[in-house]
Amino acid sequence: MNTLQKFELMEKIVRELEDLQNSQQALIQKIGKIEVDNIELGEKRLEKDLPDIHQNLADNLDTISGILEFFANKTQNFGDKNNVDALKEQEAINNATS
Repeated sequence: MNTLQKFELMEKIVRELEDLQNSQQALIQKIGKIEVDNIELGEKRLEKDLPDIHQNLADNLDTISGILEFFANKTQNFGDKNNVDALKEQEAINNATS
């Protein structure tokens, strides 16, 4: 795997982590809505279990956010260190002349 391919794979992973983070946020919102609806309904099982689910999702979101921040920085640093913009330009030139 060359440097540009590695950088592109790293960028893909960053996008996937962002998507995972967004999905996790959506799950937290959905659980919150169910908790609010259950205030009126008063279902004991939901009252018992939903707060735990909510907390686990929030903990997972914190972990995902930390990983995303770390890996996005690592990807940016890799790109800067390896002058990826110049590599992309060279690849574009190579593709245009092929």
